[in-house]
Amino acid sequence: MIVVAITGASGVVYGIRLAEELLACGRRTAVIATQTALALFKQEMYPDRCFHSVEELFTLRSIDLSSELFVEYANDDLFAPIASGSFRFDAIVVAPCSMKTLAQLAAGLADSLITRAFDVAIKERRKAIVVPRETPFSEIHLENMLRLSRAGAIILPPVPAFYFGPQTADDMINFVVGKIFNVLNIEHHLFRPWGSS
Repeated sequence: MIVVAITGASGVVYGIRLAEELLACGRRTAVIATQTALALFKQEMYPDRCFHSVEELFTLRSIDLSSELFVEYANDDLFAPIASGSFRFDAIVVAPCSMKTLAQLAAGLADSLITRAFDVAIKERRKAIVVPRETPFSEIHLENMLRLSRAGAIILPPVPAFYFGPQTADDMINFVVGKIFNVLNIEHHLFRPWGSS
């Protein structure tokens, strides 16, 4: 299982596309979204809609949720299985990661399901990926990222590449999602790797 945590930073589409691609390739996926992230689905993706869950957004996007691959947890559900180190999941990806959440993760402040599941991943030496969405970074942001990196997390800013000739915003989003897949060691065709014909 891969846990996809979507926080209240611009770029919620990264988390949505990541979860969609994980489901499309048959990976069990748990999704958590903060209340601010749910508000940003309206702000950044569907201005004429309000969302109370990721499931609502996936239904609108015609994502098949009939299998047992998808599960959604509320961010205040600290009794969810992923809040315990005894429950096995492979990795957590916080995409996008707000600077507030980044600070909580760096301080070990596990007071929500996202921060607790991340804390579990770090302590159990599982993959923990942070996709920080801010620019420019302050010294505080950088110190928080360094602290997480030293604890074993992977910091993966959503930096686009141009060598593969992106034509659309989707191409740029797919590149970042593909980079996350690379770190997760999952095969994909989301972008053309450097050196390929």
